[in-house]
Amino acid sequence: MRFSVDFSDYELIDAAEGQKLERWGDIYLIRPEPQAFWTNKSDNPYWNNAHAVYHRSNSGGGYWEQLKKVPDVWRISYKNLTFNLKPMGFKHTGLFPEQAVNWDLIAKTLKPGDKALNLFAYTGAATVAALKAGATVTHVDASKGMTLWAKENAKQSGVIDAPVRWLVDDCVKFVAREIRRGNKYDAIIMDPPSYGRGPLGEIWKLEEKLPELLKMCGEILSNTPKLFILNTYTAGISPEILNYLVTNLVFNNKNKGKIFTDEIGVKITEKPICMPCGNSTVWISESLGEHN
Repeated sequence: MRFSVDFSDYELIDAAEGQKLERWGDIYLIRPEPQAFWTNKSDNPYWNNAHAVYHRSNSGGGYWEQLKKVPDVWRISYKNLTFNLKPMGFKHTGLFPEQAVNWDLIAKTLKPGDKALNLFAYTGAATVAALKAGATVTHVDASKGMTLWAKENAKQSGVIDAPVRWLVDDCVKFVAREIRRGNKYDAIIMDPPSYGRGPLGEIWKLEEKLPELLKMCGEILSNTPKLFILNTYTAGISPEILNYLVTNLVFNNKNKGKIFTDEIGVKITEKPICMPCGNSTVWISESLGEHN
């Protein structure tokens, strides 16, 4: 499993009894964590003194219970990246800290002049990392609100004036148009949901749409691609299957590079375990050497 040891503004303090205790800068939150079904909670005082707790509803969704004042927006940083956080519906804050290992990979791999495409780009953490590396980025997400949030993150990280296109669009339709236009990219990063809707109500189901999208992405890679990252949080799709899909549909066994699929996660401070947070399939050009 890959995990960052450099995220000083974020900490997964403890997890147990279906919950996790986290520190986001100076804000302490308790959120659901179904994988933490063991019962040995630590005696950390913030279990009883957090700023807010997210409660799931039996009818779906849930709500935040604020025990102390939580700012409408606050900021945390990872190395040279800065992000705005907000308590959202369905337990989120607008950032997935386990992705820090992939932000590092982007920073090491991309250089000025490279063209990167970020699909299902959410609040733009990978976009900001690529812009910081000097790449030209196309950021695509179906949500106008998330795209505006991504612009806020770019501003906070000092790259709002960097070369970037912010597009509110259906990712599959956008890639199809890029094929017709003949546009190419040196790096593609994607973080598709299990289920979602495009801006015009287009239905996305990962198991149905992912193979088609991966094959299309292979058509818009440049002749000398550098990096491809596929993140998935969908349970039931094994790393071996993801590796096979990317190898055969994106690269068609032709491009020379190193490919691996592994779990990414976050170290629990008060337990000798890392919390798994999904899988990443990564392809890196052989010319760039080893990146682990």
